[in-house]
Amino acid sequence: MRTVTIVGASLSGLYAARELRAQGYDGRLVIVGDEPHHPYDRPPLSKDFLTGRADETQLALTDTEETAELDAEWILGVRARALDARGRTVLLDDGRTVSTDGVVIATGASARRLPGDTLAGVHTLRTLDDARALREKLTRGPCRVVVIGGGFIGAETASSCSSLGHSVTVVEAAPLPLVPQLGAEMAAVCAALHHRGGVDLVTGTGVTGLRGTTTVTGVDLTDGRTLPADIVIVGIGATPNTAWLVGSALALHDGVLCDDGCVTALPQVVAVGDVACVGGTRAEHWTSATQQPRAAVTNLLAGRTVETATAVPYFWSDQYGARIQFAGRRTDGDTVRIAEGELSDGAPAEGGFLARYERDGRTTAVLAVDRPRPLMRARRELAREAEEERVQSAAG
Repeated sequence: MRTVTIVGASLSGLYAARELRAQGYDGRLVIVGDEPHHPYDRPPLSKDFLTGRADETQLALTDTEETAELDAEWILGVRARALDARGRTVLLDDGRTVSTDGVVIATGASARRLPGDTLAGVHTLRTLDDARALREKLTRGPCRVVVIGGGFIGAETASSCSSLGHSVTVVEAAPLPLVPQLGAEMAAVCAALHHRGGVDLVTGTGVTGLRGTTTVTGVDLTDGRTLPADIVIVGIGATPNTAWLVGSALALHDGVLCDDGCVTALPQVVAVGDVACVGGTRAEHWTSATQQPRAAVTNLLAGRTVETATAVPYFWSDQYGARIQFAGRRTDGDTVRIAEGELSDGAPAEGGFLARYERDGRTTAVLAVDRPRPLMRARRELAREAEEERVQSAAG
């Protein structure tokens, strides 16, 4: 390959660039990004950056020395418009085209929005520019904040807003926040963290609309109530950025469909990160974005799938001064027991806890709050078991 184009100047795009050079690729490398910024770390946006404990320089994932070593052509602030059917040309929004031999799709995902959320005071939190705008509003003085969505972004943002002295309400349509990820028992523990942090949590209730003419003034709920609001933060998930790939030869369904090695229907095109549906699963987590590029690049350079990118899922979240970590694959029907530590009034007691999800006498997943070392040991156990199962399956 003489030219490889990475579409997406994201975390996964940067890791793909690093892997290309580390694996010996010395050809032309083009990195296209729709934001004007070089790659930056997104997790701090809802935490340290929002609260002012971190500045933009601390978000940067590269420095001038590494940028020089990568020897890439950076095309920033320009969206990719299309990929030709053979995957050999990337068309950009400004009319330019990039002819290429290989493509790494790393376009990530965009925050879902609510109808009518163009009112001033309504925010999403996905990009650096989103975080800049929200942080500026939060520094103007105490205000009433309504967070729509109790997932990880919603919970972390609510925690940050509360720590800044704002009055915060979280609205979650499900009976408890994070039920799909953690199950009802442990989701109740996360709900208790909101209460302990002084945040009002409204569950089992949806949003019918926003109030205001030019600036948001309230949030209408399905139960008939209206929550007054000076700032509304919409955290209802993200949609993979695949619109530019419609009409290409790639299969699209909740992301770019790939095999277990991140390879698409075209062997010269791979996908990584939030946009990639690898082996039937799309994982919007930092760990996936950093682990997938190694296999993806190996397979891209080989021209076929020679390595898989499947790994034990892992994610973390920081909320109300607690570090929440999860590893494994939980399914409905698993039983949960607290193996270390304990709860106090439904919330983690001092020192946190480690919970194990079990099925048929085996641990399927683990959840830890402020117990990083036990969690890492359990994560390694899960990885060893998964590798043993993979070897046995291959041998069988």
